[in-house]
Amino acid sequence: MTRGGEQLTVPPAEFASYYGRPVLKPPVWKYDIAGYLFTGGLAAGSALIGAGAQLTGRPGLRAVGRWAALGGVAASTFLLVHDLGRPARFHHMLRVAKVTSPMSVGTWILAAFGPLAGVAAVAELAPLLPQHGLLGLACRIAPPLGNVAGLAAAVTAPALATYTGVLLADTAVPSWHDAYPSLPFVFAGSALAAASGVGLIAAPAAETAPLRRLALAAAAIELGGGHRLERQGLTSEPYTHGRSGRLVTAGRALVTVGTVTALVSRRSRVLSAISGAALVASSLATRFGVFEAGRVSARDPKYTVVPQRERLDARSTARRKAPPSR
Repeated sequence: MTRGGEQLTVPPAEFASYYGRPVLKPPVWKYDIAGYLFTGGLAAGSALIGAGAQLTGRPGLRAVGRWAALGGVAASTFLLVHDLGRPARFHHMLRVAKVTSPMSVGTWILAAFGPLAGVAAVAELAPLLPQHGLLGLACRIAPPLGNVAGLAAAVTAPALATYTGVLLADTAVPSWHDAYPSLPFVFAGSALAAASGVGLIAAPAAETAPLRRLALAAAAIELGGGHRLERQGLTSEPYTHGRSGRLVTAGRALVTVGTVTALVSRRSRVLSAISGAALVASSLATRFGVFEAGRVSARDPKYTVVPQRERLDARSTARRKAPPSR
């Protein structure tokens, strides 16, 4: 709006960088990594469910948890190697162990978890083996080995479920970096939701009572972390706007629907399947939404420039208010 040729309003600020290049180099990760985030969480949550079922005498749920853990970690490893481009690169990451590097720690967690999940799952095949001879010996040894491996996998599972949140927050990508207090909780809840969903779909209905309580806990953790995720200032904007915001919102709605349906499903196979599908879909939407939000914030300079200016202004104000040193 103008009057007499004079502009009365300040135009919206436009943030740009030299030669039109972004302030930050956007993540080179492809959507393979978004899938890796999902499958790794599914594997971790399933290992915990398998161990819990083992300790409480639920063989059907134990088998589902173990096989889901193996399938999840296998898919996760494939997606990671595919994103790296060459399988040898994954091997090279195991040459060193750096506790200060989330990527290095995560690689070692994945390398430890995978064989344990594999032994636990393969042990479920023991009843199919002959009872005599060499295979009979394997039939007798496999169950106790599987029990030990299943419990060991469950010990490493919490780290597998949450380290990817730490990994994203350790980058310079604004919407990931500023979410460091929340992302591990969001990913932990998402992992439990996905694993509970698979269990509700595939496990015997008579053994799924713990999954309904676990789905409720998963929803509380994920929704609580998500609430904080969207209250971190300007860099939370991609979690509520655009394609990434729609994915995150869909994840929140689906985990709510899945949890409520799980609580009323009792032993209904139909309701359990609907609940399970909603919980798995919620985890998938959340992981892809968080991944896309980071890509959006890296492409737009305002998510880097504005918070930097705010921090500089806050420091300047603090210095002016500080008492003079003697």
